[in-house]
Amino acid sequence: QNPSQHDTKPSAAPAPQEKGSKGLRHFSLKVCEKVEKKGRTTYNEVADELVLEFATPDAHANANGEPVYDEKNIRRRVYDALNVLMAMDIISKDKKKEILWKGLPSASQGEIEHLRSEKIRAASRIEKKKQYLKELEEQLEARRALIARNAASHELRPQNVNADDPASRIVALPFLLIQTARHATVDIEISQDAQLVNVDFNGTQFSIRDDNYVLRNLSHANGGN
Repeated sequence: QNPSQHDTKPSAAPAPQEKGSKGLRHFSLKVCEKVEKKGRTTYNEVADELVLEFATPDAHANANGEPVYDEKNIRRRVYDALNVLMAMDIISKDKKKEILWKGLPSASQGEIEHLRSEKIRAASRIEKKKQYLKELEEQLEARRALIARNAASHELRPQNVNADDPASRIVALPFLLIQTARHATVDIEISQDAQLVNVDFNGTQFSIRDDNYVLRNLSHANGGN
């Protein structure tokens, strides 16, 4: 048989529940709601309202199914809850001992904004890494295509072609290619140790391409082969 059906005096069973989720944390929430709604209030005003709301004689729950407590216990918990809210800078007390609502901490909203910004930055970093990975994959495919092309060219080259012929010389990787208009007048000066090169295009536009650009376009020109 359900113990709640016995016609006996109320037991102390609800006490553990009071110390749990329905303890100080529960009253802090209620007190917070009261003060926020009023904006300016007093300890007695909040305590009196919560006493009327929760203190029901000879009962363990009100109409909303919430546990009820004796008046002394309620007033003590309201006092503790107000101290907690003041410590969190959610409420304040003036010289007249009136309680003023200040608002919930802005740190939580700031933390949300920080996390949103961090998410955007992380997404940007991921996108850049994806682009870089794609470039590496294209470079790998271009080099594989170059190896296959060179192997095929070697097999098709006639046996009587001199390997030292300029047409068969090797272009080392990496390299830079400077591209400009056909009609451009280009002046080139190279230092004696071949460490410095000065290139003057005399006002003509030009582009500098690296070996990855050349190999990639060479691969596309050959249909990816």
